[in-house]
Amino acid sequence: MVKDILELIEKEKKRQDENIELIASENFVSEDVLKAVGSILTNKYSEGYPANRTSGNVGRYYGGCQVVDEIEEKCCDLWRKVFNTDYHVNVQPHCGSTANFAAYFSVLNYGDTILSMSLDNGAHLTHGSPVSFSGKFFNMVFYDVDDNGFIDMEDVKRKAEEHKPKLILAGASAYSRIIHFDKFKEIADSIGAYFMVDMAHIAGLIAAGVHPTPFGYADIITTTTHKTLRGPRGGMIFCKKELAKKVDSAIFPFSQGGPLQHIIAGKAVAAEECLTEDYKKYIEQVVKNCKAMCNEFIKMGYKVITGGTDNHLFLLDLSDKGITGIECQEMLDKYHITVNKNCIPNETRSPKVASGIRIGTPAMTTKGYMEKDFIEVAHKIDEYIKEFVKNK
Repeated sequence: MVKDILELIEKEKKRQDENIELIASENFVSEDVLKAVGSILTNKYSEGYPANRTSGNVGRYYGGCQVVDEIEEKCCDLWRKVFNTDYHVNVQPHCGSTANFAAYFSVLNYGDTILSMSLDNGAHLTHGSPVSFSGKFFNMVFYDVDDNGFIDMEDVKRKAEEHKPKLILAGASAYSRIIHFDKFKEIADSIGAYFMVDMAHIAGLIAAGVHPTPFGYADIITTTTHKTLRGPRGGMIFCKKELAKKVDSAIFPFSQGGPLQHIIAGKAVAAEECLTEDYKKYIEQVVKNCKAMCNEFIKMGYKVITGGTDNHLFLLDLSDKGITGIECQEMLDKYHITVNKNCIPNETRSPKVASGIRIGTPAMTTKGYMEKDFIEVAHKIDEYIKEFVKNK
């Protein structure tokens, strides 16, 4: 059995080595991150928090946590340095979804109103989709994008004044433009709402200074540690110090048990890497590559939602190309190019089919791709789409 699993891991490694990886939420971690994640720290139970936790929560519920206490505190310190903030940080969330779950329940009750972006407009499932806990546990109200696909801040303000949400959420999973956190903050303050940011996709850009920061504006900030941060799969929550105890309690004991100390060690290693000049150059190249590829598709006559990109991803609208999102995804898989189907604003198809695809540049930039390489891939995708439609 062990042999079978190891062979499958090698098979997946071969796939990752040979494929052109364009899924915007994926990346390739360093050998150092892999060493930490695969370490003996997986053997240690450590429910609770380090004894000197600033939020005032109780310490660990197990003995023998002296070393993992040091690792977790070091991890927290490093991520504060990455984002140049004095916010409280919890590095225990197992993923971005549990980070959002805990963040909501740290300040909200069942049935409270949240104002956020909808899935069709580029948001994540945990931002209010009816199939997610967020859509089932809270009263969700959605702000819209304008005719060009940009967040409509007038609509945000109008919906906030009409519905008086207890929390306003900014952040997206498939939005290619700058998010103006200062404007969201003004609206939240005007109605006395909490302001939360899910920066999972753009966290690396924020860390490198190529996207405006939500720190200083948001009351609570969640993120994943993979994607553009290029760390292990996991989540984090930052918050203003006065919310520290509420946030920590919402992770443990409310929504999670023992933290994954091997993953926390991997998060710490990733944070150290984010503090290097090489990482900043990497993120700058991610954005350059994305603009180059996006502009090439526009030159070839493709519709791009918002007409361009400011970050690491863009959305192709295939509704006039004779191919659906799922057809494009499955077809490109055969050519060893990995993308994902994605809804577009005013989507007419189900999310399982979708009318668009999402394309991101972080993973292949890690592999060394430059602008010319992404332009070449754009032409390959165009060629394969035309061939598919011709033979359909």
